[in-house]
Amino acid sequence: MANSEKNKVKFEVGDDEDKSESERMETKQSESRLDGDEEKTPINSPLARDNRQQSPARLKIYMNKQHSMSGATNLDTKGKKLSLSPKDCVVATPEEFVKRFGGNHVINKVLIANNGIAAVKCMRSIRRWSYEMFRNEKAVRFVVMVTPEDLKANAEYIRMADQYAQVPGGSNNNNYANVDLILDIAKRTQVQAVWAGWGHSSENPKLPELLHKNNIIFIGPPEYAMWALGDKIASSIVAQTANVPTLPWSGSGLTVEWDEKKGHRVTVPNDVFKKACVKDGDEGLKAAERLDSLL
Repeated sequence: MANSEKNKVKFEVGDDEDKSESERMETKQSESRLDGDEEKTPINSPLARDNRQQSPARLKIYMNKQHSMSGATNLDTKGKKLSLSPKDCVVATPEEFVKRFGGNHVINKVLIANNGIAAVKCMRSIRRWSYEMFRNEKAVRFVVMVTPEDLKANAEYIRMADQYAQVPGGSNNNNYANVDLILDIAKRTQVQAVWAGWGHSSENPKLPELLHKNNIIFIGPPEYAMWALGDKIASSIVAQTANVPTLPWSGSGLTVEWDEKKGHRVTVPNDVFKKACVKDGDEGLKAAERLDSLL
C-alpha cells in the first residue's frame, strides 16, 4: 500500500518513466530538498509562495494532504457523491465562498469589540481558516478597539490587527461595553460584522438589535434569544413552557401561552415575569424557606 502511494505521488509531480536511473535519483533528491525547505519555511514566507507558484503539481499534492475530507470520501451507500461542504474545496475569495454555498452576506471586514486574549484567539482562528479556504490569511481584515491602557501595554492583539480605533480608557462602560460607541466605530470603519467575544457587551441584547437595524451582522446569538435566555427568571419560564425539567423555585409552574404553528419566538409577559420576582433579598430568603419546608 505504501509503495502504491509513493508511485501515485511520483505520477502527480510528473515523473517520467523513461528517465534513466541517475535522472530519477537526481529528481528524487531535488524533491526531498524542496520538501525539507518547506518544512522549515513559514507558510506565508516569500520562499514558500515562490515554491508554490513554480510547482503547481506539488501544490496539488500539498492540498490533498491537508484536506482529509476530499470529494472521494464523501460517497453515500450507492456510490453517489454527496454535496460539498466548505471543508471539501478551496475557493478564491469570500464572495465566491458565499455564492457557492448559498449565503447572502459577504464578510470582508470584522470589528472586534473586545481586547486581550479574546481578540487574539478570534483573529488567529479566522486567519487560519482563511488561509486553508482562500490561501490568503488576510481575506478577512480586522478592526480592533484600543484604550490608552492597551496602547501603553503594547498588547499583542493591536499588533495583529489591520486597523485600530482609539477609545476612552477607564471602566468598560466607556469602551468595550459601550453599545453606542461600538455601533459608531462599526459604521465609521465600514465593517460588515461585529464580534464581541465574551464579557463586556457580548451579553447585551441591545448590541445585536442596534447592529441589525444598521444592516451589520452580529457574530453571535440574535437579540430575542438574549432577551429570553439572558435572564434567569425569563429563561426558567421559557423552559417550563417547553416542559423542560427545572429546579423548584418561587415561579415553578408558571408558563406562557404560545402556538408552535404561529411562530418560534417566546416572550415572557410582564405580569407573568412579576409573579416570579421578589422585591429584595429578605423576600427571596422567605420564599426559599417556604420551598424548603415543602421538600
